[in-house]
Amino acid sequence: MKPGFLEKLIGRLGRIGPEEVQNYLLRLAQEKGFLETIFNSIQEGIIVTDSNGRITYLNDAACEIFGVNGENAIGKPLGEQVRGLDWKALSQSNSALSRDMEIFYPANRFINFYVVPLLIEHRSASDRPNESLAEVVGHAMILRDITEDRRSAQQTIESERLSALTLLAAGVAHEIGNPLNSLHIHLQLMERKVKKLPAAEEKRELEESIEIARAEINRLDSIVSQFLRAIRPSKPQLQREDINAIVEESLRFFQPEIKDREIVVETELRSDLPPIALDRDQIKQVFYNAIKNSFEAMKRRGILRIRTDRDDSHVIVTVTDTGAGISPENLSRVFEPYFTTKSGGSGLGLLIVRRIIREHGGELALESKEGKGLTLTIRLPILDHRVRMLPEKAEG
Repeated sequence: MKPGFLEKLIGRLGRIGPEEVQNYLLRLAQEKGFLETIFNSIQEGIIVTDSNGRITYLNDAACEIFGVNGENAIGKPLGEQVRGLDWKALSQSNSALSRDMEIFYPANRFINFYVVPLLIEHRSASDRPNESLAEVVGHAMILRDITEDRRSAQQTIESERLSALTLLAAGVAHEIGNPLNSLHIHLQLMERKVKKLPAAEEKRELEESIEIARAEINRLDSIVSQFLRAIRPSKPQLQREDINAIVEESLRFFQPEIKDREIVVETELRSDLPPIALDRDQIKQVFYNAIKNSFEAMKRRGILRIRTDRDDSHVIVTVTDTGAGISPENLSRVFEPYFTTKSGGSGLGLLIVRRIIREHGGELALESKEGKGLTLTIRLPILDHRVRMLPEKAEG
C-alpha cells in the first residue's frame, strides 16, 4: 500500500458526496467478491490473519486442508484452529519464511506453507518527509499440499535401497553358492571312495553321514534360492484367480499352528467377488507373511480376523489381529530394510509384501495402536476395470 494513501483518503472524505461514497463501497464489495471467487478456485490454501493472529480470511482449500468451518473460524486465533501450529513463533519474523509440516486430521498429509507479513507504510512525522515507517498489520499464509511429492520421493528412496539390497543379496548368494558347489563335489568323491570299502558298520555310518550332509547342503541351497526369489520377485504371472480360495488355502496351511497357539480365526469372505488378475504363488506369499506376523504378535489365544470386500475398482482384503500392535514411531519404519521389532525377525517380510502388492498394481496400508493390535489392508485392482471415471466435484 502506497505511503499516505489512507491519510489522503481520509482527508478527502469531507468533500465526497453520499452517492460517491456508495459507489466506492459498491465497487469495493464487487472487487472483494471477485477476489474471493478467484481465491476459492485455486488449489492452494490461503489464510489471512490480523496482527493478533486472529483469522480474517481463509479460502475453501484452507478449510479442506485443516478440516475447519470457514464461517466459524473467522475472528478466532489461528493457533486454536490448527492444533500444533506454533503461530506465535512463526509470526515473530518480519520477513517471509517457508516450512513443511505433517497433519493428521482430517487426512494424513504433508503441507508446505509460506508465511509473509502484511505491512502498511506510514509517512514519518519527523523532519524527514521522504522517510516512512512500516507496521505489521497481519500475516498471509499460503498452503500447498506436497503429499504426493513426499510419497514419490519416499518410493524413490525405497527403490534405491531395495536395489542396493538386491545387489548385496545376489553377491552374498553367489559367495555362498561357490562353497556349496565345492562341498557337493567333495561329497560325491567321498561317496565313491566309501562304496569301495568292505561292507561294515563304519561304512554304513559314513554313508549315513554323507546323506545327512547332502540333505543339509540342498536345504541351504533352497533357502538361498528362496531368499533371492523373495527379495527380487519375478514379474507376476497374472491369471484370473479367486482371492477367497487363496485366503482359505493359506489358512489351511497354518492349521496346525492355529491349533497349537489356540488362535481363534474369524473370516468374513464376500461371496460375489469377481476374479482378479494376480500371481497365485506371490499372493500366497503375501498372505503367509501377514498371517505369520499376526501369530507372532499375538503369541497365544488371540483372534485373527480376515475379511474380503470390494469397491468400484478394487478387491479389498483386511487382516486384523489382537496382538501388541506397533507404536507410531515404529509404524513409520516398518518398511525399512532390516528394521524389525521381533528378536528373531529379518526385517524383510513387509518390505517384500509391499513390493509384491505394488507389482500387482495394488496398495498396502497399515493401521495400528500400541497395545490394540494391527490391521493390514490390501487393495488389488479388479481384472476388467481398467478405467474409472472420477465423479465431478459438486459446485457450491
